Amino acid sequence: MKATGIVRRIDDLGRVVVPKEIRRTLRIREGDPLEIFTDREGEIILKKYSPIGELSLFSQQYADSLAQTSGHIVCITDRDQVIAMSGGPKKEFLGKEISPQLDNAITEREFITASKDEKKYVKIAENTPDEYPYQTISPIICEGDAIGAVCLLGKDAHHKMGEVEQKLAASAAGFLGRQLEQ
Repeated sequence: MKATGIVRRIDDLGRVVVPKEIRRTLRIREGDPLEIFTDREGEIILKKYSPIGELSLFSQQYADSLAQTSGHIVCITDRDQVIAMSGGPKKEFLGKEISPQLDNAITEREFITASKDEKKYVKIAENTPDEYPYQTISPIICEGDAIGAVCLLGKDAHHKMGEVEQKLAASAAGFLGRQLEQ
């Protein structure tokens, strides 16, 4: 059989190094969990594991409830993509890769409340329009790790986000983080 990829040897401890180019392309960082399984043909498959992805149905229900209560668009993300969306056009966000700015905000555990014209405004997902005038973002923390974010996006240019929206996002993020710890 002809090799079509990068060949690596297993060391004496059973470890294999995933090449830097592949880690960069797939946005796999040091310490990221990988799911390991086999298929019927005997292939070993490594898949990036998303703890919050395990709660995707629950996250969607929570996003629906939060959007209905707040009147804002709600996005729930893991470290790679938007996993739940409610209150707006799902096609724009659901399943889209998060922006490097949002990934950095999650990594730095930043709580952000900003308007579109402010420097700290963060694009939520790649290849999506920036047409939401206000946002509030709260990182989801589970067992000490930042694993995602709850984002409230304001549709109305006359309704600036404030303390209520900050507390809603923080409460949702805290609740989702605790659900994953159980």
